[in-house]
Amino acid sequence: MAIRAMLPQEAAEKAIRKEPLFILDVRNPADFADWKIEGERFKHLNIPYYELIDGVEEILEQLPAEEEIVVVCAKEGSSVMVAELLAEQGRNAAYLKGGMKAWSELLMPFKIGDLKEGGELYQFVRIGKGCLSYMLVSGHEAALFDATRMTEVYADFAAKMNVQIKHVLDTHLHADHISGGRAIAEAAGAKYWLPAKDAGEAAFKYEPLEDGDEILLGSSVIRIEALHTPGHTAGSTSFLIDDQYLLTGDILFIDSIGRPDLAGHAEDWAGDLRKTLYSIYKELSGELVVLPAHFMIMDELNADGTVAKKLGELFEENHGLNIRDEEEFRLLVTKSLPQQPNAYLEIRQTNMGMMQPNAEQQRDMEIGPNRCAVR
Repeated sequence: MAIRAMLPQEAAEKAIRKEPLFILDVRNPADFADWKIEGERFKHLNIPYYELIDGVEEILEQLPAEEEIVVVCAKEGSSVMVAELLAEQGRNAAYLKGGMKAWSELLMPFKIGDLKEGGELYQFVRIGKGCLSYMLVSGHEAALFDATRMTEVYADFAAKMNVQIKHVLDTHLHADHISGGRAIAEAAGAKYWLPAKDAGEAAFKYEPLEDGDEILLGSSVIRIEALHTPGHTAGSTSFLIDDQYLLTGDILFIDSIGRPDLAGHAEDWAGDLRKTLYSIYKELSGELVVLPAHFMIMDELNADGTVAKKLGELFEENHGLNIRDEEEFRLLVTKSLPQQPNAYLEIRQTNMGMMQPNAEQQRDMEIGPNRCAVR
């Protein structure tokens, strides 16, 4: 029986549509426990590759007899071999093309909505890493927010839309993934904007974002307003777009809130985080659609694959926005933190231009799930 290559996008679409999928993950148990392909109806069996070199006969009883089995490894090679062994035993086997590295780099664009005077807003979902980035289109111009290092995806999308990227903005200095903002700005001849309070050690030129800055875009004159919202970093900045959308960066997520410790200032920034969430955001319209820079769990995805929810609903449902006691809040965001992102110090240095890792090193630095949130 022949095996087939399953593209990461097919697995992602199954996750979004809540379809079943059986995954045989042949990575080391520690890697599997740390990070795997998630889906509400996905079933997993983790058997390390080295236990299957001599054959798969001993695990056949643990596998479905008729259902397709998708074998997953880090880069692809091991999964092909195991899938072939399964096919020799008469099983319907496939392998994930590109492995977990390809899963980590998949970006899927979804339309968020139209703007009042013409224009559109798109969200790019990096489903394997939990990163969210955005492209705002007006006339023949575009602005890009929180771009990942897969810059060709945005460039190709802009070309397809027949728009020129004029502005590239990061909501903050990222610590869990390498920003593609500077690279795509240079390639497109666009302005690269970064919060001034996050970029004190930056080894490159940038446009400093300050509270209240306004950027106009395109023929419809779409207004982007910067709003200083510290707490995740000193310079964390949210963006109000068209009086409809609120890009919150890593301050507020759908099911969680940002963590204040990735620059080593958890105690100092906990108060800033609370002020942003409980005072600054509270003064905004509850009708604003919150668009974060990350999601943490698959439940945060809507049925259409987007990650978005009205601010008023989050104030009703998000636990992090409903902790009345300030000391309880401080303990949550300083003492109850999840594991820090992989290589986050090196990622911060890379995003400041102080390190220049090659493409393979960048992939390795980003391995693992989103860890920017506190639940």
